[in-house]
Amino acid sequence: MLKPISALLLAATLTTPAMADDFSDKIKQALKSELRSEKEKERDRNRKPVQTLEFFGIKDDMKVMELIPGRGWYTKLLAPALRDNGQLYLALGTSRIEKSLESEKALNKVKVLAKDSEFKYNENEELYDLTSTDLKVKDLDAVLTFRNYHNLTLKTRTQLNDSVFKALKPGGIYGVVDHTRRHMQGTDNENGRRFDPVLAIKEIQAAGFEFVDYSTLHYRPDDELRYEVGRKSVTGNTDRFTFLFKKPE
Repeated sequence: MLKPISALLLAATLTTPAMADDFSDKIKQALKSELRSEKEKERDRNRKPVQTLEFFGIKDDMKVMELIPGRGWYTKLLAPALRDNGQLYLALGTSRIEKSLESEKALNKVKVLAKDSEFKYNENEELYDLTSTDLKVKDLDAVLTFRNYHNLTLKTRTQLNDSVFKALKPGGIYGVVDHTRRHMQGTDNENGRRFDPVLAIKEIQAAGFEFVDYSTLHYRPDDELRYEVGRKSVTGNTDRFTFLFKKPE
């Protein structure tokens, strides 16, 4: 059973307007950074990072982990914003961004954890397993993952949600964004990179999390949820669920 909590109550416990504005200003500054390619900047309007991170309640003095950062689209925003007062950790699938962490000053305080974990393709589910989901930390304020949940097998999703729960402080937040699949729809050739939002809520709640709120920031009424997310008709404009969970205090 879903147990939503008022977003206003969460905001009162996790942040203050001044802190939120300060962090948002740092993200806005990072958006202008020369670290970011023009292709990355072209996605700003669609991904709405300032509003998304405000919704998740991120502050500049938090310990934040980004899971499966890929080429570092969000890393290049979070790292500078957290550099002075907080800490950004990366875990799982970090190989494509690690070289930049050493060479770029704005990124050189980022810490990479769980380096020993590897992705293994599961032919039966046509998804990926992780050899380990141990995140090697236990005092995080927030864990975030963007458009990755759909890539993982049921076993790995279950283990990872449990690991995130253990890695967070009581009251810590878990933010998840992913491409939307129709509820209860089976996997086909067009929806492999989409995920059922109701199933995501159930799975994450099963790990012990409270479902706090959802955002319509990435709701796209013109995405009919029919086509693969890379198709020209929907790429860059997919409907995405944006969920906020909390570890009970």
